[in-house]
Amino acid sequence: MTPTPVGMRCPECSRQRTKVKTAATIRTGGDPMATYVIMGICVALGLGSLLSGGQATGLGDTLAVNFGLDAPDVAGGDVYRLVTAGFLHAGVFHLLVNMYSLYILGSLLEPAVGRVRFLLIYLVALLCGSFGALLTDPNKLTVGASTAIFGLMGAALVVMRNRGIDPMQSGLPLWIGINLVLTFTISGLSKGGHVGGLIGGVIAAALLFELPDRVRRLPQAAAMVLAGAVGVAAVVASLAVA
Repeated sequence: MTPTPVGMRCPECSRQRTKVKTAATIRTGGDPMATYVIMGICVALGLGSLLSGGQATGLGDTLAVNFGLDAPDVAGGDVYRLVTAGFLHAGVFHLLVNMYSLYILGSLLEPAVGRVRFLLIYLVALLCGSFGALLTDPNKLTVGASTAIFGLMGAALVVMRNRGIDPMQSGLPLWIGINLVLTFTISGLSKGGHVGGLIGGVIAAALLFELPDRVRRLPQAAAMVLAGAVGVAAVVASLAVA
């Protein structure tokens, strides 16, 4: 046996280079087109808000009032706010921070999991984040893509682990930790929305990637239906809370 940095190995194996997996390994190719489309919608709505007289910082524009998330309006029948709130932002800085995060995470995750599953994770995380926001801040007008972005962070951890990659190599756990600390220390951020989105993204990714590995002969379509059911459950729970 020959001593090596990874332990004792046979002479033949010690001369072979160990294959290392990194965070970049999960990329399978292709442009993150769904990510670009989501970013384009958010930017277009942000510009539209400014051009229509909206504020550069904070809420108060017509789009936020008519499509932002709050319990009274959802209870009044505006169920669409559970989704539309995730494409609006409270000013330019809010928009830029979220779009930068979405670009980084989308460029990493979408090519690895495919466009359809990426969109499914994004939507489930968004709906779970809306439920969390209604749970903790029912009467507060809430907007922002950060609920779904937290879900993408959680999903990326699951995918890395599923592909045999150490998530610590990417720095993602530290990034999540910092963002959670900011969530609970900075006023104005949606605690329930961020935590709900994170949990939703983890559950959706686990159903899509971990469950098929543990349950033999489970079709991928069945895993996608189960993940979608989480989003439906979040809508039902949101209506109950509202």
